[in-house]
Amino acid sequence: MRSSKRWKTGFVVLLSTFWLAGNFNLRANPAPKTTAQQIEGGLTCECGCQQTVSGCNHEGCGSKAEMQAMAEKEVAAGKDSATILQDFVLKYGTKVLATPAPTGFNLTVWILPILLGIVGLSAVVMMVRRWRHAPVAPGTAPAPLDPESMAEVEEEMKRFG
Repeated sequence: MRSSKRWKTGFVVLLSTFWLAGNFNLRANPAPKTTAQQIEGGLTCECGCQQTVSGCNHEGCGSKAEMQAMAEKEVAAGKDSATILQDFVLKYGTKVLATPAPTGFNLTVWILPILLGIVGLSAVVMMVRRWRHAPVAPGTAPAPLDPESMAEVEEEMKRFG
């Protein structure tokens, strides 16, 4: 009886600790601030290298410098990442986004790999089940030997055995 009461008390203390820790973390960690590096990682450089702005390795790339300056200016103005990306789309078009927006035809880029993965996994599961439970077809057992062949086999076994 006494150990049951200790267990309940310990459980309540543990839950209270988690609740307090969770509330403390929510208050101590406000929403992360948008940085220019985060924005640059989500944008494709317009110089034609097909890399992100932060990954563009062209020396003296004017497009990279211009886009970095714009990103830093917008972050300094206090805009959030969605608004900043929207401003880049207005200036350069949707091709500036490193990942396609999940709307319209671009939605297939997000859904198709997942769908194909599910279909492929289902096919593998079905094949494995079929292999594991393969029915034995009639007539697959070896045919009985005729008496003459059986006698020959027994004679050879006597010679070697």
